Amino acid sequence: MSSGPRFDLQFDPRYGEAIRLSPLVRRLTVNNPGPFTFHGTNTYLVGDRRVAVIDPGPIDAAHLDAMLHAIGAAEVAAIVVTHTHADHSPAARRLALKTGAPVYGEGPHRPARPLALGEVNPLDGSSDTSFKPDIALAHGDRIEGDGWTLEAIATPGHTANHLAFALVEEGTLFSGDHVMAWSTSIVAPPDGDMGDYMASLDRLIARPERLYYPGHGGAVTDAPQFVRDIRAHRVKRETAIIERLAAGDRFIPDLVRSIYTGLDPKLFNAAGLSVLAHLEDLSTRGRITQSEGDPLKAEYRIL
Repeated sequence: MSSGPRFDLQFDPRYGEAIRLSPLVRRLTVNNPGPFTFHGTNTYLVGDRRVAVIDPGPIDAAHLDAMLHAIGAAEVAAIVVTHTHADHSPAARRLALKTGAPVYGEGPHRPARPLALGEVNPLDGSSDTSFKPDIALAHGDRIEGDGWTLEAIATPGHTANHLAFALVEEGTLFSGDHVMAWSTSIVAPPDGDMGDYMASLDRLIARPERLYYPGHGGAVTDAPQFVRDIRAHRVKRETAIIERLAAGDRFIPDLVRSIYTGLDPKLFNAAGLSVLAHLEDLSTRGRITQSEGDPLKAEYRIL
């Protein structure tokens, strides 16, 4: 039995350089490091003569120039977006204007649920609310190019419109922010939904791909086992929340202090949103009750 996910923090971003990962795949990393982006956002180029660009990233002139340099004389057949956070999708429209390529994605940014009375979305500043794909994708849709095929895999949870993409010819998968080797994904309501996230993990576990190219950091190897470990980690976190509720904790700050020992204070709010995601899932499943109003300030009780 696994003791938990083994995260890989070894990664050389080599900003501005297109790194060859496979016969069909190259990676460019944006110079936008941070606590939620690791060394930066990964953009992937698929193919050679007619390429797909996956997650062109934030508005960053140097990165746009690096993409165009790596593309060179090739035709851009598709600009593909896994989800609409501000570090992944905003450059899509600028790249489209430069290349004439259509933009593909699940759809515009949207929350996973309506805002509660008195609730303010803490993630508004991190979302690309202007994004609108030229071609909307649903689960199972395919984009075909010169020697490559991308299959859309619906993976909501991190965001409601998150897609992963299987590269059919190489049996690999672009996992966006749903599964990453360096860290667990942030699932933060109202944009994220823990029930959706867990169901999306199950969808990936059932698939054959063993190598993932994520939105941040290096590749996920032995992916099915890693995804099972990530799922088990979330179940363990849920169990800890239930135990603390049974012990008398009622509010999210108390749960965070009890469960996340030694947490960097800068990550306290993010941990609170993660706890909220578990609480909302538990509430949906009839395991707990919560008071009305802003969910971050609500009182929670075990049934």
